[in-house]
Amino acid sequence: MPIGRTIVTLGMQGKKEYQEKLFARFQLSERIPENNFYRRLKGVLDLRFLYPLTKDHYGDSGQKSIDPVVFFKLCSVGYLENIISDRKLIDHCSMRLDILFFIGYDIDEELPWHGTISRTRQLFPETVFEEVFTRVLAMCVDRGMVSGHTQAIDSAPVKANASMDTLELKVPEEELEEHLRKVRAISAMDKEGPHRQEQGGQIR
Repeated sequence: MPIGRTIVTLGMQGKKEYQEKLFARFQLSERIPENNFYRRLKGVLDLRFLYPLTKDHYGDSGQKSIDPVVFFKLCSVGYLENIISDRKLIDHCSMRLDILFFIGYDIDEELPWHGTISRTRQLFPETVFEEVFTRVLAMCVDRGMVSGHTQAIDSAPVKANASMDTLELKVPEEELEEHLRKVRAISAMDKEGPHRQEQGGQIR
């Protein structure tokens, strides 16, 4: 006796057509989940201390440079994502909605030029980077975003048994000192080329 077979059919075959909209209502804050790592990190970090910390490294006149808070957030992303090239860092950030939200840029805002990142990095001594990363890490520890066995919170990077997937601080592949050494070497090669400017006279 033949065995019957049930055939299940769906509705009509769909075909997705894409047509880019000239205008659309879009808010990053509505698209980034509450438990997203960079959204949580944005809520944890209070980087206003950067303005007095870096003030002496800027002049009193001339065009405005990149906001130091934006700069060091970009540096933090580079460290956490293990990206040492400023070109690749900007390309990477431009494709990530959560990182754009973290650094305070909207989807229609052009990110700083990679050459500006390189030049700004040359502006600050190693001690500034160490202090910033140390204070950032301390904030994350205080808010429970770092787990595992921490060795110390000083100029040396803290090693923790954590990951982005568990909403905790990602463990970089290398120590901060070595990361900064590689980044500075690449930044020095990227320094060539004219400054670009954005509307309003701010150096990009």
